[in-house]
Amino acid sequence: ENDEEVFVAHAPDSELTVAGRYLDSLIDRDIEYVFANAGTDFAPIIEAIVHATEVGRSIPKFLTVPHENVAISMAHGYYRISGKPAVVMVHVTVGTANTVCGIMNAARDNIPMLLAAGHTPHTESGHAGSRDVWIHWGQDSFDQGGMVREYVKWDYELRAGQPVDALVGRALDIAMSEPRGPVYMTLPREVLDQKPVTDPARKRNRSLGTIAPAPATAAIDKVAAAIAGAEFPVILTSTLGRDPHNVSLLAQLADTWGIAVIQASARDINIPSNHPMNLGTRADDVLKQADLILCIDCEVPWFPKTIQPNPDATLIHIAPDPFFSRFPYRGFAMDVAVAGSTSLAMPMLLEALAANKKTNPRRIDKRRQAIAAIHHTRSEQHREFLEKAAGMRPIHPAWIAACVNQVKQKNTIIVDEMGVSMDFLELQEPGSYITSSLAGGLGMGLGAAVGAKLAASDRDVILLVGDGAYMFGNPTPAHFIAVADKIPTLTVVLNNSRWHAVHASTVGMYPQGRAAKSRTMPLVELEPSPRFDKTMQACGGHGEKVTDPEKLVAAMERGLKAVAGGTPALVNVITRPR
Repeated sequence: ENDEEVFVAHAPDSELTVAGRYLDSLIDRDIEYVFANAGTDFAPIIEAIVHATEVGRSIPKFLTVPHENVAISMAHGYYRISGKPAVVMVHVTVGTANTVCGIMNAARDNIPMLLAAGHTPHTESGHAGSRDVWIHWGQDSFDQGGMVREYVKWDYELRAGQPVDALVGRALDIAMSEPRGPVYMTLPREVLDQKPVTDPARKRNRSLGTIAPAPATAAIDKVAAAIAGAEFPVILTSTLGRDPHNVSLLAQLADTWGIAVIQASARDINIPSNHPMNLGTRADDVLKQADLILCIDCEVPWFPKTIQPNPDATLIHIAPDPFFSRFPYRGFAMDVAVAGSTSLAMPMLLEALAANKKTNPRRIDKRRQAIAAIHHTRSEQHREFLEKAAGMRPIHPAWIAACVNQVKQKNTIIVDEMGVSMDFLELQEPGSYITSSLAGGLGMGLGAAVGAKLAASDRDVILLVGDGAYMFGNPTPAHFIAVADKIPTLTVVLNNSRWHAVHASTVGMYPQGRAAKSRTMPLVELEPSPRFDKTMQACGGHGEKVTDPEKLVAAMERGLKAVAGGTPALVNVITRPR
């Protein structure tokens, strides 16, 4: 890349404040969107936005988002589709508190974003920005950044006299360096109102973050040798497909070498659904056969409580941080740990394997046929189950997935939060699947779907969300922003009137327990169920309720027609537990 120094091109402006310089610093780093939930700390920002508009200075587009968790989830979904970070701005301590769930999700899903919060004024008098509302005392905090420090890569408070543009650049560089993640910055009101005391920083013509580090060649050669010599190698991955180019590379690797692929805890499309080496999300039987287990971008490859892989298998982990050091406890064994960008590791591995002389074509072909047979058997099992599910009442989640497969386009983006199993969805297009973060902070789906649509306005976005997760997602603010800013998506609520995950966890832990045998399990029922379709209608969108499985496809098609016309839509589907 060209690393030549260039000056930031902004015309002199005698009225420019630190708040205005902050806006300049965002646009200089190609920030397109700021998802904002304002408070009394925003006065200098609002003044700077209006001033910039009047004098013709370019600034990011600010969207008013009436709940912070929706805003942070929008940034999550926006990055997942665009590959670009967004900025979220919130109101001091209380706004930050409302983002914590979303920041946890972003941290565990390696989503870069800049969360910026105001800081209650430090002074009681002597400045235009000094405290003038009673909450300015109550909202003060000894350590505002402490609320999010465990889950962000960097946090800092802007001080008087400091160059805000340099700090914004530092924040975004850290966020975009591997492993990526959120950063946090606080902006006191008095400081934002001051005049900048430094000239604009010299801008270097480079991308945000560090150049991704390649894994050691010797380490990749060792992995290639292990694959070439293995009888039954298996690849497990969760997020290798986060880089869309890796999807075709993984498909090539799996097909050429006859390697089974398990999408464990998958949050991306890592290999097409119809690829014969794709064995879905179930790892149990295959791991017992494998003599080589290769975990690539995979935090949780299996559950040790219920699955024990072949004890003699060689275990290899490849990731930017193969120890996932931000997880307090993670006990998965490994014989080889390879650190580096998996986007660089994949072509290196293919090249090393092509040069390997220990190829056994007959063994590879036999293995390829065996894996393809497993894939075919599982596909037939799914098809047979769907034939039964087609007539079930209440509607089965698998049938909802089948209906989505019928109505979606090839490039439709599916956002799933406690909706349906990935194994029932037909997912071929890289970069078209988003699901919950490992943090499990429910309520991400609604905002993430809107953010994804914002990043790809020419593509349909379908959200599949459980009724409990839907309520966590702050539906009214989420639908408001979709209507107000014309960001239409189709939301399909799988409404079983309960928190199914809590119910299933209790039965799983105590299968013969009192709770499993009771007529009504405490703390899981969500009855009487609200009319979620009416909530969408009240916000200005299209909403309808479906109880008949034969009418579901038509309802989804009506919803997508509304979306095509610029109107968000919701289908409230009365479902049975999975």
